[in-house]
Amino acid sequence: MATRHDTAAPPTEEGGAAPGRPPAAVPDEKEQRRRNRMSRRWQRDIRWSPYAFVSPFFLLFVAFGLFPLIYTGWASLHTVELTAPTDMQWAGLRNYTRIFDDDFFWNAAKNTLTIGIISTVPQLLMAMGLAHILNYRLRGSIFYRVMMLAPYATSIASASLVFVLLFGRDYGMINWALHAIGFDKIDWQNDKWPSQIAVSTIVIWRWTGYNALIYLAAMQAIPHDLYESAALDGANRWQQFFHVTLPSLRPTILFTVVVSTIGASQVFGEPLLFDANKGASGGAEHQFQTLGLYLYEQGWVNQHLGRASAIAWTMFLILIVIGIVNYVISRRLRASS
Repeated sequence: MATRHDTAAPPTEEGGAAPGRPPAAVPDEKEQRRRNRMSRRWQRDIRWSPYAFVSPFFLLFVAFGLFPLIYTGWASLHTVELTAPTDMQWAGLRNYTRIFDDDFFWNAAKNTLTIGIISTVPQLLMAMGLAHILNYRLRGSIFYRVMMLAPYATSIASASLVFVLLFGRDYGMINWALHAIGFDKIDWQNDKWPSQIAVSTIVIWRWTGYNALIYLAAMQAIPHDLYESAALDGANRWQQFFHVTLPSLRPTILFTVVVSTIGASQVFGEPLLFDANKGASGGAEHQFQTLGLYLYEQGWVNQHLGRASAIAWTMFLILIVIGIVNYVISRRLRASS
């Protein structure tokens, strides 16, 4: 009969303690240098990788944003033609004083202001109403929201050409409908106010849905507790809209007003394609020529690159003024809330 032999326990050190782990092998000099190199590479990667990730934006901004801005500012102080862009003659502020003495510049500025008002005010009011309707639970609400973005996704060229057909004097659908109810035909392209209303209609059609979705997103962020409290106090839906929704949307409304104002000051494609002569004059009598069209006419039709650069910088300064006004108003709104 086999006897069971117990495995002998390893000898213990003095004091009864179990033996410790064998010491780790010390890396040799070559391995230590490799680890140091990897550590330095990892530190450089952590430090410089974020800059590498954002560098494409800054490179594109310098190439297509900052450089053109600086070049047009320098060209605005010179007399230079598009046919010889490197042949510059110092003119100082002559290009600026010349455009301010030009009646066509003030006509374009006035047209830009009127078209901006005619297009911005109805656009934002309609966007607010559509957003208020879509804020309630409707069947197929996702479909309606997608359809809101369809005009924004449509190109300016295709939209403008469709509206040219709609506003045609002899065969346009708008004049056909007006004639059917007893009104005379309107020359939408050659009369001053009808042409500006037609151009503003294109802008309204393209941007109403976009602003409506911005308002809708802001409305959905309003806490429902405010509406429940207003309902308990006896407020109907109209009173809730004026006393709860509108005060909560003040920052969003200010944002859309500023963005729409900036966009209205840069209107270019709609009046260019709406012109029957397909030119940059904004109609036979410049009745809907905007600042964007005036810049294009001076730079690419008349080939006065220096004067066009001065117009571009004037428009840029106007946008800076709009931004400052926005900053002052937003600060006052934050202080009053």
